Amino acid sequence: MMDAYSIEGNFPLKGKITASGNKNAALPCIAAVLLTDETVVLKNLPEIEDVHVMFKVLKILGVDIKKKSHGIYSFKTQNISTSEIPAQLARNIRASILFAGPLLARSGKVTLPPPGGDVIGRRRLDSHFLAFSALGAQIEIDGLFRINANKLVGTDIFMDEASVTATENAIMAAVLASGETVIINAASEPHVQDLCRMLNQMGAKITGIGSNILTIDGVKKLEGTEFPIGPDFMEVGSYIGLTAVTRGELEIENAGPENLRMTKIAFGKLGIHWDTDGSTIYVPSGQELKVSPELGGMIPKIDDAPWPGFPADLTSIMTVVATQVEGTVLIHEKLFESRMFFVDKLIGMGAKIILCDPHRAVVSGPARLRGAELVSPDVRAGMAMVIAALCAEGKSKIQNVYQIERGYENLPEKLQSLGAKIERTE
Repeated sequence: MMDAYSIEGNFPLKGKITASGNKNAALPCIAAVLLTDETVVLKNLPEIEDVHVMFKVLKILGVDIKKKSHGIYSFKTQNISTSEIPAQLARNIRASILFAGPLLARSGKVTLPPPGGDVIGRRRLDSHFLAFSALGAQIEIDGLFRINANKLVGTDIFMDEASVTATENAIMAAVLASGETVIINAASEPHVQDLCRMLNQMGAKITGIGSNILTIDGVKKLEGTEFPIGPDFMEVGSYIGLTAVTRGELEIENAGPENLRMTKIAFGKLGIHWDTDGSTIYVPSGQELKVSPELGGMIPKIDDAPWPGFPADLTSIMTVVATQVEGTVLIHEKLFESRMFFVDKLIGMGAKIILCDPHRAVVSGPARLRGAELVSPDVRAGMAMVIAALCAEGKSKIQNVYQIERGYENLPEKLQSLGAKIERTE
């Protein structure tokens, strides 16, 4: 039996929360602890399933892990006991591929099963292997990915796509390579920046952080460090959306508003605004929730793009938010061809959505949603279903909540603290 959420909707949410640590920064930073034999302390780690799966892999690789307090862990990799990632754990989490770069740099080899994760369409791995090959690695594929390198040598790497995880793997492999590596068309998301800052604190020499061109001067050894993970702007965006559609009000501390500038523009197209005071965001009640037409009265479009564009992980959230807004908007998800298929569940709840193709949906609102029986297909679509259930009339049940909890820390408890009628059942 799958664990589930039982939700009674149509209650405004009100209160205060603190943003969790960024899942997408935590995962590469956890993998990066393999790059030194000294102690690394990571702070503000979200207590989510993906993080705990990464811990399980580290322990098998020979890492000593100690929990100091909530979200604070120390890691020490005196010796790497194996360079093979267990197949079962790799299937549970796409981020398992992030162990390839540090294992290759530290031990010269890695055996990796195909990674799992969200079912949101084809997620190619070519960029990872092209980067490793450029640094001097040899790759064999026989059902498993076997990567070997007697020596990694710095070089120019032109990424064939601005892949976040491929960029992170290339960075982690390059920091201990001999000579200079220049990564062009690198991903520059806040989580990539967090990884680079952590590595620099450990003694790496990375410049160009936040841009699409990274220069890495290889060093012989990295040291231990303490590093705080930045706030999860995907979680913050999700809570802003659910607050608006339930007609509530919310204060989010440690929200990282500097990472929400494009997100603020997108929400503004739906009539949703917030105020900022330092690192705190305040979402007021009584928002108009009305689509703002573009110049000439044209229907506005919300479309994702690599950073600093609108983040792909929030397109599912914006789709359900748009169902509660007066007017019509086009949602264009460019990166993953299966992410939008969850909208048939929203249509079954009463949403007015036309799915044009695997990447585009036209949403008209507002629509009165009805409670329904749902199954979460992935992290973000699952959270979108939670938001739909919270603003729907009647009761909903969402199964397979494991997928949601891979990315959202203490979700039922946080929502209950805001007045949501939600229970987790096993």
